[in-house]
Amino acid sequence: MTKSNSRESQYPIEPLFLDRWSPRAFTGEAIEEATLLSMLDAAHWAPSSANQQPWRFIYALKGSNDWDKFVALLVESNQEWAKNASALIFVVSKGFNGDFSEGRKSYTHSFDAGTAWGYLALQAKLSGFYAHGMGGIEHEKIKRTFDIPEGYRVEAGIAVGRLADKSVLSEHNQEREFPSQRKPLSEVAFKGQFIAG
Repeated sequence: MTKSNSRESQYPIEPLFLDRWSPRAFTGEAIEEATLLSMLDAAHWAPSSANQQPWRFIYALKGSNDWDKFVALLVESNQEWAKNASALIFVVSKGFNGDFSEGRKSYTHSFDAGTAWGYLALQAKLSGFYAHGMGGIEHEKIKRTFDIPEGYRVEAGIAVGRLADKSVLSEHNQEREFPSQRKPLSEVAFKGQFIAG
C-alpha cells in the first residue's frame, strides 16, 4: 500500500503514479521547447505493436503564432482553463500502414497512442509540470486544420503547464480541482473471468 497526494493504492506502487494527476489550474508561464520535446521523446519510447509507433504529436507553445489556433480547437469548456497552459498538444494515431500485416488496419493504434500519452504525463510530472489529457477537442476541425489524411485518427488533446492555485479557475472548475480517486482494483481486474460493470 502506498500513500501520496491524498491518494492510496491497494498494493505497493511508485508514488509517482499517485502524484500524477490532471489539474486545470495552470500558471500560464512559458515552457522551454526543449523541455516539452523531452516529454515527447519519453512518449515516443512507449511500446507499440510491431514497433509501428503510430502516435503523432502536433504542438504549440504559449505565446507562439499558433497558440490561439490551438486553443480554438478545444471545446469551449476546455478553452476556459487550457488557455493558461504552457503548451497544447494534439495526439493523432496512424491506423493504417501498407507495410503492416498485409496492408490491414492496425487494431491497436489507439491503444499504443494512449500508452505514449501516459509516458508523456509521467515525464511531465518528473519535469515539474502537469499534463491534462482532453477528449473535449474539435476532432473534425483538427483534421481539416492540419490536413490530416485518411487512415489517421485524432485521439485527444493535452494541456501541459505548471500548477497554479485553483483560485485562477471558475467556481465550477475550482470544485473539481483535486486529484481524483480510483475504483477498487477488484472492480477492474478479474482473475479468470470477465465481469461487466
